[in-house]
Amino acid sequence: MKNKTAYFAGGCFWGVQYLFQKTKGTTKTSVGYCGGNTENPTYEDICTGSTAHTETVKIEYDNTLTDYETLVKFFFEIHDPTQVNRQGPDVGTQYRSAIFYQTEEEKTIAQSVIKILEEKGFAVVTELVPFEKFWEAESYHQDYYFRKGQVPYCHIRKKIF
Repeated sequence: MKNKTAYFAGGCFWGVQYLFQKTKGTTKTSVGYCGGNTENPTYEDICTGSTAHTETVKIEYDNTLTDYETLVKFFFEIHDPTQVNRQGPDVGTQYRSAIFYQTEEEKTIAQSVIKILEEKGFAVVTELVPFEKFWEAESYHQDYYFRKGQVPYCHIRKKIF
């Protein structure tokens, strides 16, 4: 299979999407919500903290150009996986760090990368959650930084691997 998807939550989805859009092998991205208990949530809904959703980026990628492990490592390099329910100035459960895995292989890969990080001294709090549903966010959230001609303020790549 050439085209695959991955789902990552690492704080504000604008910055995560922006950086993944620039990675080799990424063919498409969209922002939305995963991990919650509300059908078809809105941004306003998830900001209340009552839906359990987190801001998530759906990455579609060509696995002849990149692989899941490379994407997981990149994900950990563009956010702080040691912060609980926050990322920089953004605070709330909707900003928690999570990987929504679709297969046991993806879960195993994520666990092995987390183990490497822990061996390097990182106290990783990233949740590994079975993927259930991705609810696409409102159109004004899609491609936010590209549309605004700006760059992320709280997502910067820090080489770890």
